[in-house]
Amino acid sequence: MAKRYAVILAAGQGTRMKSKLYKVLHPVAGRPMVQHVTSQLNAVNPDEMVTIVGHGADKVAEYIGDESRLVLQEEQLGTGHAVMQAKELLEDKEGTTIVVCGDTPLITSETYQTLFEHHEQESAKATILTAKAPNPAGYGRVIRNEQNQVERIIEQKDATDTERAINEINTGTYCFDNKALFEALQHVSNDNAQGEYYLPDVIEILQNRGEKVSAFQTPDFEETLGVNDRSALARAEKVMKRRINEKHMQNGVTLIDPDNTYIGLDVIIEPDVLIYPGSIITGETTIKSDAEIGPHTEIDNCFVGQSTVIRHSVAKDSHIGDRVQVGPYAHIRPEASIGSEAKIGNFVEVKKSSLGEKSKVSHLSYIGDADIGDNVNIGCGTITVNYDGNNKYLTTIEDDSFIGCNSNLIAPVTVGEGSYVAAGSTITDDVPGDSLSIARARQTNKEGYASRIKNQKKD
Repeated sequence: MAKRYAVILAAGQGTRMKSKLYKVLHPVAGRPMVQHVTSQLNAVNPDEMVTIVGHGADKVAEYIGDESRLVLQEEQLGTGHAVMQAKELLEDKEGTTIVVCGDTPLITSETYQTLFEHHEQESAKATILTAKAPNPAGYGRVIRNEQNQVERIIEQKDATDTERAINEINTGTYCFDNKALFEALQHVSNDNAQGEYYLPDVIEILQNRGEKVSAFQTPDFEETLGVNDRSALARAEKVMKRRINEKHMQNGVTLIDPDNTYIGLDVIIEPDVLIYPGSIITGETTIKSDAEIGPHTEIDNCFVGQSTVIRHSVAKDSHIGDRVQVGPYAHIRPEASIGSEAKIGNFVEVKKSSLGEKSKVSHLSYIGDADIGDNVNIGCGTITVNYDGNNKYLTTIEDDSFIGCNSNLIAPVTVGEGSYVAAGSTITDDVPGDSLSIARARQTNKEGYASRIKNQKKD
């Protein structure tokens, strides 16, 4: 098989985005656009990949890493000029080069593979990825001759009214015979409305030489969407979201309202999970079978166990076991570990803590920097007081303990196995196992005192 190369055009500043963020780094489904491109291209195993970058190259490098070599285009003088920056790396090599824009995050590896195969089967010097656009405004038009062969590509700004009426558009993705590409680029002129060197002019140069130019028309126009402004970014996000959700539904996940469910690319969800509207699931999250998520729940970088239910809550960077009940309105912060069959109730916050199996924190409590054993009951309004303004300290509550409502556990402190803490206590010293600890002011009742106060008010 012929050698295959890839050139990604990612040097554009993206002024229409009106952003300080480099255009190709704007995220779609939580991943920078250019990273979608490199990921899908890598799936077809090119022998070498080169990304052309401009200002912001260091930031692009942070995301691409070793996936591609980077070449700087110091002046942005058009797409043809951009490809020329890869000349030293690719010019003399035999094979096929695919040229892709870094702001086209929706093109799949299957489309890249089909384009490569079509180009090679046709023995063409150039193959254009085209599509029929419902509204072709802004795109270069594909001009065909009477034999329906590609004759040239004309940019919108240089097109006549008749040419602008054509709805077959150039998607900006091409395959070229590598040597023919770099030889033809030497003859591209900047005699046009923008004064730039257009890569599509290579098509006309090859055509005039009698070389074969082919086109592969993708049936999915949405896949070829280029993102140049925030409106297009939103459309790309919507298409990607629909694609991701469809994959999960085909794999046996129930989404009550797919249009209002947001799932990241790296999320793994097993069959028979039920997800309600308004849920946002991102990062490297795994959700096991028979779990129920939502409505209006955010989960990021978490493991969620089998048959666990999370409602109206937020969880991040944590491990949640099997058959756990979370919410409504709970907040599970990073480094929390919730044991199987535990309960985290309404308005409970858990941070950097472990909660053992069958333990319960049912309502209105803060559990921070705590190690809580199995079968522990934490009463309403309990706080592990973990911070003195400078340092964090650990609270340990051993198995089978019972913490009464409105208790303050001043860390570092340990409540021994099987112990009770009376409601309203402020615990500053360790509680031995199998003990009852009461740390509150003694109650005093002054009978008849209420009436005296009322009478004083009347006077």
